[in-house]
Amino acid sequence: MAIRPLHWVNTPVLMEAILRYQEGRLAKPMRLWVEQLLELKPSKNQICALTNDSHIEEIQ
Repeated sequence: MAIRPLHWVNTPVLMEAILRYQEGRLAKPMRLWVEQLLELKPSKNQICALTNDSHIEEIQ
């Protein structure tokens, strides 16, 4: 696994972006940012991308 540089992220902004991502109400640039930041696979169904059990197991 490649070492990723640390980035400062504003927690309230990230939480709002995640909520909007789950609801499918996020603009494409922000959606791509969330997917890249959280290392999500791009998905047409944004709701499943953050609630997929297999993804949660990978993080733990």
